Amino acid sequence: MTRAEAVRFLTRHPEKFGRMVGFTKLKALHGKWMRKMLDITAPDMTLQGHRGAFKTTCLSIVLALILILLPNKRTLFARKTDDDVKEIINQVRKILQSPQVAYFVQVIYGVQLKLTADNAMEISTNLTTDARGTSQLVGMGIGGSITGKHFDFIFTDDIVNMKDRKSKAERERTKLIYQELLNIRNPGGRIINTGTPWHPDDAFCLMPEAEKYDCYSTGMLTREEIEELRQSMAPSLFTANYELVHIAAEDALFKTAPKFVTKELVEEILGKDHEPKDLLRDGIAHIDAAYGGEDNTAFTCGKRHGGRLIMYGRMWHGHVDTVLDYCVHMAADGLMCAPIYNEKNGDKGYLSREISSTYGYPAASYTEKENKYVKISTFLRKWWDRIWWLEGTDQEYLNQILSYTEDAEHDDAPDSASCVCRILDRQSGEDYQSPFARRERGSYAN
Repeated sequence: MTRAEAVRFLTRHPEKFGRMVGFTKLKALHGKWMRKMLDITAPDMTLQGHRGAFKTTCLSIVLALILILLPNKRTLFARKTDDDVKEIINQVRKILQSPQVAYFVQVIYGVQLKLTADNAMEISTNLTTDARGTSQLVGMGIGGSITGKHFDFIFTDDIVNMKDRKSKAERERTKLIYQELLNIRNPGGRIINTGTPWHPDDAFCLMPEAEKYDCYSTGMLTREEIEELRQSMAPSLFTANYELVHIAAEDALFKTAPKFVTKELVEEILGKDHEPKDLLRDGIAHIDAAYGGEDNTAFTCGKRHGGRLIMYGRMWHGHVDTVLDYCVHMAADGLMCAPIYNEKNGDKGYLSREISSTYGYPAASYTEKENKYVKISTFLRKWWDRIWWLEGTDQEYLNQILSYTEDAEHDDAPDSASCVCRILDRQSGEDYQSPFARRERGSYAN
């Protein structure tokens, strides 16, 4: 391998280098993250990934590569506490001491790599020719002093944590420190932030818009692993750690994680040779319609099976007319749920007439007389632990339910779900016959 080939390999395929030094689970996605971090000409960046996505592993590899490929750049690595920093500095040290690094350094520079500064918080090598005296890599807990220091690369990793979720004072302290870090960046330098958001007003609100990789997008966790994690912690913690979404922990009505339909549940209720969606056949549907502004349109289907409810939910930002076609077709051909219930208080029966006349589909409008909070806290809360959600239900729909409080800004999903629960609550599970049960199977939708 020539010098140029070695440099090209390290810069273009950092994930392969990572696997060479022992991080065998790194994938192409990790290579994409690391290439962006290594690019000194790129703008500042923020990367948010779910727990277990190997963000910090990638960061330790990048720190080692900067010491090798950009030896005259000065890098600050900041975490919440000194102990957190020491762990990563030690990992960088181990990478640098690997025989693979020794080989690349020999090919690129023709020398044997030596650590000229090597302690719990700093690393420097014999590759640097910079005369500034600062170590190539300096670690710091964000409680430390940064006065008089200047760096080309500044990496923050998990400087926002559980303390920031619980304490406004801690959030403000972290934000002040982040602003100080911006001031010690050299002209033309970069600040790169990695971590997990914990609160809508934490330090991430000061950082560049984050590239987000939740547990559903990376492919690193199976659905079974995701559900096991979901059931093992409070919903507010799961959504922050794995879905990268903030939901309220305090005053939330729904504190247990949603459950999803399994193959075993389908067989228990319907027997073998049935699909999960069959659990909703002959159920009912509901639309909580938005007609503009910041409201959402929520769509819910539900079917009662004795003491259990099977439900499906979707939610969209915007006017109901833009998604009505989907809702009717999903109710008719997808899940076979009828009628579609909707409130006529605000639209004077417009939506019900549209469903009936344009689509020829059963609709049922009603005048809502019940206080929304009372309805949600009564019917949806009563059934919550006995609801199994069909795969395909929006995470945003469920998160709006999980974050619902009496003072919630948005309540479209919990409102729609509670209306379905209220209707099904009055059924025994066997005394309801939908229009589908009274006609041959077919499509209502045009």
